Amino acid sequence: MVEKRDILSLSLEEIQQAVQEWGQPHYRAQQILQWLHRGVKSFDDMTDLPKALRELLAERFYIVKLQMLDKRTSSAGDATKYLFLLQDRNIIESVVMRYKYGNSLCLSTQVGCRMGCKFCASTIGGLVRNLSAGEMLAQVIEVNDDLEKVGERRVGNVVLMGIGEPLDNYDNTVKFIKMIHYPMGLNMSYRRITLSTCGLVPRMMDLAEEGLPITLSISLHAPNDELRKLIMPVASAYSIDDILKASRYYFKKTGRRVTFEYALISDLNDREKDAIELARRLKGFPCHVNIIPLNNVRGLAYKRSSQAAVERFVSVLKSQGIAVTKRRELGLDIEGACGQLRRSYLERVEARQDER
Repeated sequence: MVEKRDILSLSLEEIQQAVQEWGQPHYRAQQILQWLHRGVKSFDDMTDLPKALRELLAERFYIVKLQMLDKRTSSAGDATKYLFLLQDRNIIESVVMRYKYGNSLCLSTQVGCRMGCKFCASTIGGLVRNLSAGEMLAQVIEVNDDLEKVGERRVGNVVLMGIGEPLDNYDNTVKFIKMIHYPMGLNMSYRRITLSTCGLVPRMMDLAEEGLPITLSISLHAPNDELRKLIMPVASAYSIDDILKASRYYFKKTGRRVTFEYALISDLNDREKDAIELARRLKGFPCHVNIIPLNNVRGLAYKRSSQAAVERFVSVLKSQGIAVTKRRELGLDIEGACGQLRRSYLERVEARQDER
């Protein structure tokens, strides 16, 4: 018996190869891909394909399906968090963030994360497995379907900043980015895609070589290596100098300005001297700093900086000529930070099991 493959993870070229082996014309692959990216759930629903081809597809492939376990919209209506059950019973999150310019989707690239950042809920419990390109694509498709049901605009921007480290799942992540760009599919501009990494330098260099003009966002969170090592284990492998060198190379290859994410943690990295040191490291590099007031995560020691500390940090960076903004906070009342809703759901399941 032939083991079925996940067709949503196949590139257009891979679908073309399959249909050509069956003696089908070249254009059938585009028809199949169009149906998949529209969110079709069954091969039988691909009504413009010959019945024999639909039967062949059903014999050889399956379509990834996500089950919505939970959906929470913030009281302000500016964010909606989705909890999805995968076909192997693992759980991931996706978050829609509503802005004046449209809806952005923050999606997951892994089940869990092995980076171990000490202020992040996603990494609690470690890495379970990588997501396939199809499972990433399915998040966009399912959320689009849900938004359209209530008359909302479809997802216009994608941010790979949910659960997981995208560059730790490099091949599937890059494949997904290329697939979501297909004109006959979701047709998303590369410039509307942001990839966030904690700084896996060799993979940053690889990504630069791909020539994809996406926005690269780097979770820096400290102005020096000593401080960064306290909160991010990856800092023991790659220094800030390494990261800045790779960032400059990425800018040179793509022409895209790099963003540095900086989560302010009370009494740790939010002092005036930290801002001055950060500005000195970044001076002269065409980048942007995104200041993030830390999301307090139950069970983790670090706490968010005061509003006064946030404003002081931003002011110092501006005075040093650094392009900086404070990220708009969305979804605080729906466990909006990466991994929080998944974690609370798993804890509830464990509690019910303990009661039996």
